[in-house]
Amino acid sequence: MNPGRRMAQLARLAVAGAVAGLLLAACGGGTSQIEPFKPDQMVVFGDESSLVRADGLRYTVNPHNSSTGAIDCTLQPIWTQAVAARLDFVFNGCNPAGATGTPAQMRAAAGAAADDVKAQIDQQLAAGGFSGNGLATVLAGGNDILALYAQYPLRSEADLLAEAGQRGERLAQQVNRLVGLGPRVLVATVPDLGYSPFALAQKAANGDTDRAALISRLVSAFNGRLRTTILNDGRYVGLVLADEAVQAIARVPVAFGVKDVVSAACTVALPDCTDQTLIASASSATSLWADDRHLAYGGQIQLGSQAVARVVGNPF
Repeated sequence: MNPGRRMAQLARLAVAGAVAGLLLAACGGGTSQIEPFKPDQMVVFGDESSLVRADGLRYTVNPHNSSTGAIDCTLQPIWTQAVAARLDFVFNGCNPAGATGTPAQMRAAAGAAADDVKAQIDQQLAAGGFSGNGLATVLAGGNDILALYAQYPLRSEADLLAEAGQRGERLAQQVNRLVGLGPRVLVATVPDLGYSPFALAQKAANGDTDRAALISRLVSAFNGRLRTTILNDGRYVGLVLADEAVQAIARVPVAFGVKDVVSAACTVALPDCTDQTLIASASSATSLWADDRHLAYGGQIQLGSQAVARVVGNPF
């Protein structure tokens, strides 16, 4: 057997043994157990993929309530809503039932780039800052990838990849800054936009190179530097692998209950898309993409599941 692979297997066995020990201790075989993380503040940073607007609309498919006939922002939650619900937070823009949970603070903005997260953190500091037991979520970079790709081929691929990495590193520095300011941080990698309807259309329209693969390489360069620069300590930072989630769904959609991984489900621009403005036979729950670059519920649910698992499982 390959020595590296053997060492990896031994490491996994050691981790499994440690987990078993913790479970035994929790059942009375030890004297202590990990306390669940119960933050008293939640602040959302990044772009539109995390955004719940003041009117409740999200940059995905917005479903209607079958009983009331109105758009219901609590249905098919985006990933930040999944985290908020698990921790008993509510967004002021999406609270139709008048829930009494702690309000979550929204700093994410449509069109935001990675460098805009610094200003968003500054806004939060100016508005009161962070508690000593808070949670921040960060997802940005998709708009950076598309802006960089738009400069090809006037700029070389090598130059664009280098800048993508630099932008990922700068975002990681803001993640580390957040840790220094007090909150634990959930940071998501950029979804692999090389699998998006936009990328597939670019590939079909241009014969100079595989444009979808180029977009994936830009995503990889951004995420690579992001991951190697963030504080590598699970006590403070939890990582949500949105890029790998998209790749897995695109390759084996049936394993995730998804039927369409190549089409944009919406016929109107986000955030005005609803379950009544979809292409024939489309469903947000079984589509990976809402429009040509943003995730439908079929993708958002996987990010949400990962994020909730990080909050519950990380030793915050």
